[in-house]
Amino acid sequence: MKKAAFIIILSVLTSIATILVYEKFLAKEQQAVSYTYTTKEPMAIQTNLNKPSRNTARATTENATEFTSAASKTAPAVVHIRALYKNENGGMFYDFWGNSSNEISSGSGVIINSNGLIATNNHVVEDGDILEVTFFDKKKLTAKVVGTDPSTDLALLKVEGNNFPHLDLADSDKVQVGEWVLAVGNPFNLTSTVTAGIVSAKGRNIDVLSGEYSIESFIQTDAAVNPGNSGGALVNTKGELIGINTAILTRSGRYEGYSFAVPSNIVQKVIKDLSEFGMVQRGFLGVNIADINQELAERYKLRNLDGVYITRVNPASAAYEAGLKKGDVILKINGNPVNSTPQLQEQVAKFRPGESIDVSFLRNGNLTKGKVILKNRNNSTNLINKNQSLLLRSLGFDLRDLTPDEIEETGGDGVFVLSINRGSRIDVTNMEPGFIVKKVNDKNISSVTEVIKILENTKGKVVMEGVYQDYPGDYYYAFGI
Repeated sequence: MKKAAFIIILSVLTSIATILVYEKFLAKEQQAVSYTYTTKEPMAIQTNLNKPSRNTARATTENATEFTSAASKTAPAVVHIRALYKNENGGMFYDFWGNSSNEISSGSGVIINSNGLIATNNHVVEDGDILEVTFFDKKKLTAKVVGTDPSTDLALLKVEGNNFPHLDLADSDKVQVGEWVLAVGNPFNLTSTVTAGIVSAKGRNIDVLSGEYSIESFIQTDAAVNPGNSGGALVNTKGELIGINTAILTRSGRYEGYSFAVPSNIVQKVIKDLSEFGMVQRGFLGVNIADINQELAERYKLRNLDGVYITRVNPASAAYEAGLKKGDVILKINGNPVNSTPQLQEQVAKFRPGESIDVSFLRNGNLTKGKVILKNRNNSTNLINKNQSLLLRSLGFDLRDLTPDEIEETGGDGVFVLSINRGSRIDVTNMEPGFIVKKVNDKNISSVTEVIKILENTKGKVVMEGVYQDYPGDYYYAFGI
């Protein structure tokens, strides 16, 4: 027993001695390897963890990038959008808690004026019968579609009311690579989520949009964007809108470091057109172009890799009438450098048919400047009527007026068939692109406008008569309206 008691007492004394040694020596040694940042030294030792220097704390806060003001300004102007479908009876399905289970897609939107106009992505709303909008204060309203533009993946919605918080649009041409930005949206239905990053690049084309007239000149950022952020805001540190978040590059379906936004200058043009006309009024230069690489520069003996190379000028186009030629190298549009196809598309897309742009270009090594009056895709400077455009789209083809050379070659007026949609009523007739329509229901026509007027006033059978430049004889195509 005495021996056991002695062992116990010795163990207790040893433990006490160990604690005293630790407190006196080892604890101080641990404090000496904890670091913090100060303004005087990039990495200074902080020896007292319980009492940090007031000067150090103040300096760290004052030199940090300030996001709180921009975040607080932006979040109330970003909404959550749910696209819902109706069941066969025109009604909705509701779960046990009274929530609709008819959701097709969801995303975000940005309020752009106090009267309830909301910009978002077309892919967020395109399949919805009902659009449910949830605001920052959890209030819910139903939105109506003012218009959509698949070529830029933008849509404009309207909710009833006024005095809504909204964002001002910045000039996206002035956005610089390396600039701090915030992405605000509703990823995974997590409302009012704010992430930060920098502008990684501008003028990106990632081939995410389909269609002959699609425009991709995205602002690339490393701010975290995930499903549900689509249609949300990309803002600068002032809380000004510089883009609408649209896409991510990913293999996993989740954010992997790169996200892309439609620049605010394109957004501004598109929403203005949708608000005024219900459709976008696109101005076209009328050229085919190629990005300049080392091989092309050597082949055509170009001085450097700046600009975009014109490979074709379309007959009677805006560029043709302005005197641009194959082989010219476009350097700037209205003073803004264009070194890629997306950059050129972005600059031209800001203007309507009938508006002029300044073009700086090289011809045979000499710098030249000129004005180009843009045209619509029908080679006219007129603004396109929405109902007329919808009529041609419903039939499944696209038309333009003839050029003077085509009129001379074919012996009279008519209109040129630019394209035909597969499976459409026109496609079923076996008409081919390049067909020149001379008569509609036995009436001579000389413009697309005349064709549309005849079609609008026709119910039943339509017969189009015309020619092909490369084939002899007259051709006839019939379809119903």
